[in-house]
Amino acid sequence: MRNRSTRTRITAATMGALAAASVALSATPAAANTGDGYVRGYDAYEGDWGDEGVLKFGGDYDHSNATCLWQKVLWAEGATEIDGTTFDEEDIDGIFGRNTELATSSMQGHGRWDLEYVDGIVGSTTFGRADNQLEVTGGSEDRYRTLYLTYDGALYDFSVIRSTEGKYMFKDRNDIWRTAGYNTWTCS
Repeated sequence: MRNRSTRTRITAATMGALAAASVALSATPAAANTGDGYVRGYDAYEGDWGDEGVLKFGGDYDHSNATCLWQKVLWAEGATEIDGTTFDEEDIDGIFGRNTELATSSMQGHGRWDLEYVDGIVGSTTFGRADNQLEVTGGSEDRYRTLYLTYDGALYDFSVIRSTEGKYMFKDRNDIWRTAGYNTWTCS
């Protein structure tokens, strides 16, 4: 009897530990979520862009509306492009090419944002830094409500909407609202 009781307690303890580990893993927040395909956020907007996917030259999302949103940031901030001029609206095409890569590097360092890594890659630190420039202009931060924001850049501002689904939207250079998707490329 004693062996069976000991085995029962060990089995129960093991099952309890496995259940606790399972709960802990399921409660861990998702990082750099591109799986649902959109730049997205919920509740308080601060930090919404700090857990987004990686945008880079030759990357999985180098032709996308998420890249187009990033290029709007470069334009608003007056980033420097390959030819030494300011990143302009004609450069907003949703293609993360060498020009976007260099403009991103110019924003990351050189007295601009002074980020630790100046690599031309838009990761969580770089996208998260851009998030600091968002200001609420209307709506609600509550889940399933529309939130209206303005990106306050060094040279230009632009309107941003977080939809009832939490998806970020922006106007492309043709003044058409686009959803910032990783797997969509409709901006031009």
